[in-house]
Amino acid sequence: MSNENQSNETITFLGTGGARFMIISQNLASGGLWFNFNGTQILMDPGPGSIVQVTKRKLNPQELSAIIVSHRHLDHSADVNVMTEAMTEGGFEKRGILFCPRDALEEDSILHNYLRKSLLGIEYLEAGKSYTVGNVSFTTPVKHIHLVENYGMIFKTQKHTIAYITDTRYFKELSDFYHGDLLMLNLTFLHPRTTPSRPGAPLDHLAMPDAERLIKDIKPKIALLTHFGMGVWRAKPALVAQELTEKTGTKVIAAEDGMTFDLAELDKI
Repeated sequence: MSNENQSNETITFLGTGGARFMIISQNLASGGLWFNFNGTQILMDPGPGSIVQVTKRKLNPQELSAIIVSHRHLDHSADVNVMTEAMTEGGFEKRGILFCPRDALEEDSILHNYLRKSLLGIEYLEAGKSYTVGNVSFTTPVKHIHLVENYGMIFKTQKHTIAYITDTRYFKELSDFYHGDLLMLNLTFLHPRTTPSRPGAPLDHLAMPDAERLIKDIKPKIALLTHFGMGVWRAKPALVAQELTEKTGTKVIAAEDGMTFDLAELDKI
């Protein structure tokens, strides 16, 4: 999206792939999300290849105000070091804030020690806390059920509220925490799956029936799907989104690699 037709609130998908086998195959890219909210630019979950996708999309890391990592798994954090270095011009300009859970910087830290001094600050994500970046505020309403400490976010801009549910096992209270004009969901599985290490226990990711329940409960203007595993990819995300649109009565869009979503679309509904 470009020129005078583009608004000043956009989300660019630097990749729509999620989970280990998609990351290994790179059938879909895994670079994370780039938010531009009225000039406040934030990189979310820079997974493998984020720097490649950023340069491919002609985005400027030196314009970033922050990097947010929802949790320390590789598909969300593998490029946090190179993106920190890019944001700070090789460490020569002190710039940007890193937001992440505390366990992401403890044992097996996602960030090299030498890069920490290049940042303006590090803030730890915790359940129920609020944060500010430039002219944008966001909250981390609840700790997700996942293998490591993990949080979704609710972003509030001057015009819109964006609820983003990152990786988590579905639980019935989840929809109570995520209300917004736009609902973004990490849809990893087509069908619910259980984990071999915990017989009968669901894997800690959302499947299509979970997405249907969440969209029906939350009732956003638009729901955006991303972070697809191999099963969703084989089923074609656009067809999955079409089916969810029919089942929920809400416009559901499957993101594509490199797609830029203009939040002005929300104002048309």
